[in-house]
Amino acid sequence: MSVSGKPQPVSLRLSVTDRCDLRCIYCLPPDGATLAAHDDVLRLEEIVEFVGIVQRRFGLTKVHLTGGEPLVRRGIVDLVRMLADAGAPDLAMTTNGLNLREMALPLRQAGLGRINVSLDSLEAETYRTLTRGGDLGRVLDGIAAAGLVGFEPVKFNTVVLRGINDREVVSIARFGMERGCAVRFLELMPIGVAQAGYEDRFVSSAEVRAQMASAFELRALPPVPGASSRNYRAIDADGRQGVVGFISPCTEPFCAGCRRLRLTATGRLLGCLAQAEGPQVRPLLPTRTPEDEERLVEAVEQALRLKRNARRFDGQRLMGRVGG
Repeated sequence: MSVSGKPQPVSLRLSVTDRCDLRCIYCLPPDGATLAAHDDVLRLEEIVEFVGIVQRRFGLTKVHLTGGEPLVRRGIVDLVRMLADAGAPDLAMTTNGLNLREMALPLRQAGLGRINVSLDSLEAETYRTLTRGGDLGRVLDGIAAAGLVGFEPVKFNTVVLRGINDREVVSIARFGMERGCAVRFLELMPIGVAQAGYEDRFVSSAEVRAQMASAFELRALPPVPGASSRNYRAIDADGRQGVVGFISPCTEPFCAGCRRLRLTATGRLLGCLAQAEGPQVRPLLPTRTPEDEERLVEAVEQALRLKRNARRFDGQRLMGRVGG
């Protein structure tokens, strides 16, 4: 609660599907995972209603669409339009980019404001290995299309893995700088399939920053309260500039002031990735009475109380099911 007694605003990550057209080695098993039944997935109207209630009763700073892979969700452009028409603030999406070339313009026209693209390698074979079959060329085409239709800046998310893509971090930063794209480097989290080999593959943000500092002048940017990324302006020897960020859930947790909620595709509300479970809101939608809405508000408050209280993660859930 704020000092005035009113709830502080929250940010919301919406996992619109548990399906994905990639099988990234830190996210999903090689053969995929058991998927939710179609009837168990939130309908577009239920998502929009939930967002509206949270915005009205708590206030929202951001609505971020994730997956699985959100661009494989049927009706995703319609959902963006519905949320934009309802006044959802700072409407953003994280995508693997495989379908972005064709969908960048419809998403922009529907009202999507920002877009993040997962980009773990600039080497085609490494990318194919990391994603178990992904086509880097399609992703790069999608990034170009996003820039052309007016997404600015496009952001890249890079999960850094020792012995796989850690030697690429400077080249990825330069790639972003040359295209006016911000780059965020993420620490691997010991969740789901990433638990296997975690100790060998983990690279701290401090180590990545050291690589950045060897190639660029780094100037810290003012912190944003509650934000997960610690950002720097990177300047190369020729004076080119760009923004690089570091998301460090393991070594530099950003729990203080965190007001982020996650809603899974099946309606499970999570206050924190370090907690095992959260309340299920699907049975409360649609809200038909004031009592229904109060129960949903209570579920949101319950999830917000389930914030990280120890330096550990619940390691069993798959990231592809909770939206990262």
